[in-house]
Amino acid sequence: MRAMLLAHPGRASEEPLRLVDRPDPEPSAGELVLDVAACAVCRTDLQIAEGDIAARRLPIVPGHQVVGRVHAVGAGVEDWGIGDRAGVGWLGGACGACVFCRTDRENLCREATFTGWDRDGGFAERVSVRADFAVRLPDGVADVDAAPLLCGGIIGYRSLKLSGIAPGGRLGLFGFGASALLAIQVARHWGCEVFVWTRSRSDRERATALGAAWVGEYGDPPPTPLDAAVTFAPVGDVVVAALRAVDRGATVAVNAIHLDRMPEFGYDLLWGERVIRSVANFTRADAQEFLAVAVAAGVRSIVERHPLDGANEALMRIAEGRVGGAAVIDLALPLRPAAQVARVTG
Repeated sequence: MRAMLLAHPGRASEEPLRLVDRPDPEPSAGELVLDVAACAVCRTDLQIAEGDIAARRLPIVPGHQVVGRVHAVGAGVEDWGIGDRAGVGWLGGACGACVFCRTDRENLCREATFTGWDRDGGFAERVSVRADFAVRLPDGVADVDAAPLLCGGIIGYRSLKLSGIAPGGRLGLFGFGASALLAIQVARHWGCEVFVWTRSRSDRERATALGAAWVGEYGDPPPTPLDAAVTFAPVGDVVVAALRAVDRGATVAVNAIHLDRMPEFGYDLLWGERVIRSVANFTRADAQEFLAVAVAAGVRSIVERHPLDGANEALMRIAEGRVGGAAVIDLALPLRPAAQVARVTG
């Protein structure tokens, strides 16, 4: 099979992924192998490729928002069949026995494994996945539209839940990338009044079109204190800006696996029982809840499609802030004529 492989981290402009031909994965007991149809590209993929998030295994095939169809079924798998459509998300496995797994918090399991970080992901023609962590996808959503829901959508939904926002509440979204674009649709479905901060004029226009009550740039004060906020930009200053915008007793949920830093700020911003809360991964229950909400609310991203060998370009466009919704690797697109495939054995 062909795959885009990361052997050594490098800046997106250096094209750190290379197109290789490697053996097809074989399903171990309890696993599935999927023929990949589409894989959305996440900022976390960029951070792993560039080394901002330390690689856990190299070489590695990135990609953790995968839609495919079952090609092979490992021993002991009974509830999946050949040809079934399945999704693969960031959480690739958990121990099932620790205190976190036993209390519906498998996202915090210390033995958890992650797609595209611990095990090969979906920037490839085939991918293996633990059958019990494969996601059942709703009918009526095309493969390229379903892929962005499987990380940005689910983690955005969990962020909304952890922010404590109630239906009809005043919600702030700081940053308006792929995840926030999906989260605003859920929040509007819940009847929330949404306030959006972003540097990008096109993102401000997009947020307004999606029902934002107010849009501004970082540093602009909101017209009224917020009941909750979610930050999406991987910048600590944005977390402080969100604290300034929320009311007493409000929570700022930080939707980021990596921040550049947390700046010093006065205690008066936190006082009044305000809360800063990180958002770490998501659970399988989050995935099923969100997909049901996404169908009910008609949640969709704005998709730009790339061929498999266009993964480096997709990463570079994300790094430069030029993706207005979600970049998706579409395996139905042909490789570019000049594509060079290196053959590897592992």
